[in-house]
Amino acid sequence: MKKTFVFTALATAALACSAQTSVTAYGILDVGVSQVSGYKGGSVKMLSSGIMDGTRLGFRGTEDLGGGWRALFTAEARIEADNGTSGSRPQSGTQLPDRVSQAALLGLPNALQPVVNAVSGGIGNTIGVNLAGAFWDRQIFVGLVTPVGAILAGRQYTPAYEINATFDTLQTQSSLAAGQVASIPASVDIRLSNSLAYRIQLGGFSAALMAAAGEGSTSTGKFLGANAMYKTPAFSFGVGYNTRENEKGAKSLTSTLVGATVALGPGSVSAMYGQIKDSNPTGVSGIAAQVTPSVGAATAAVVQGAYVNGFKQDGTLMHVGYKLVTGPNTFYVAYTKMDDKRAANADTVSYGAAYSYALSKRTDINAVATRFVNSGLGQAAPGAAGYLGGVTAKAGDDSTSLALGVRHRF
Repeated sequence: MKKTFVFTALATAALACSAQTSVTAYGILDVGVSQVSGYKGGSVKMLSSGIMDGTRLGFRGTEDLGGGWRALFTAEARIEADNGTSGSRPQSGTQLPDRVSQAALLGLPNALQPVVNAVSGGIGNTIGVNLAGAFWDRQIFVGLVTPVGAILAGRQYTPAYEINATFDTLQTQSSLAAGQVASIPASVDIRLSNSLAYRIQLGGFSAALMAAAGEGSTSTGKFLGANAMYKTPAFSFGVGYNTRENEKGAKSLTSTLVGATVALGPGSVSAMYGQIKDSNPTGVSGIAAQVTPSVGAATAAVVQGAYVNGFKQDGTLMHVGYKLVTGPNTFYVAYTKMDDKRAANADTVSYGAAYSYALSKRTDINAVATRFVNSGLGQAAPGAAGYLGGVTAKAGDDSTSLALGVRHRF
């Protein structure tokens, strides 16, 4: 039996074209209305881009080189369909969770609250989606498929995130998606720039290996990731692993995810478990230098240490849900818990339901209801597929999201 290897995961669609050479334009327009409770000032009603899927415009192409070889590319831009921009901030703005914005919760004297306000304000300004306005923020890569696998280079989805996207019942759609409960700070790196990936597929088995370098550096910010999946119509299983360094070269965010999907009755059950660890958070190594002029070197070192501890991660992500498709109707129910193992005990549970009705092969209408329950110093608010939700008014406050939208694929 002849065995043929090709690359898989989220870029698989680039191989679907059968012509010798082809370029395809594609995209999604997803806009709706939502109401989210729990913010400072009360509930927020808004027109949003990305209720189920982030709005996007992309191009992909493939060229048959003969002999089992093929060249391909994908370039995909993020678009906010409500205002035409390419980035957004959460509805809570620059607000950080109390555990990293209140001196007492950081283990610092209350007298240092003005310093904490300045530091947290600066960090808060970095929270959002594509704040730098990169045009090809979603994906941009070129690849070469060979008879023994594919090599891709550019900005790509990470191996652990591909496991999340596969075994999340919602497949990252809507506020009910598994990753929504752990987005500030993020529990899994979604995409990586400057990445080089090798992918294979053999029947129902697929695997990926990815390495990336930090922007402008070959000695810090390195990333490694890998995954493996086995899929059949009745059962699927996968495992993924990401690890990266911070800007000082110390081991930072590490995410290990395991997932499975089983056909059950008229639908399917999906479950996922993840371990999230980060002992050396990225982006906080410059705090001491920032505050030294105002508080002195010794106190500045204490302040920086408090933020390092505040942004550390040590927790488990657990998810289970059921999906049922019948005619033009798709029903989802899901439950997710982020269980924080640190002293802060910043736990968040989400549960709810989503419904999609297909008006055609390209267009559907969607309704989503999601409840976030925060305990300890948990403070997450639901967003959606296209934007971050942010944080509630104070630690322990809960939040509810109700959304109705229309999605068109082309």
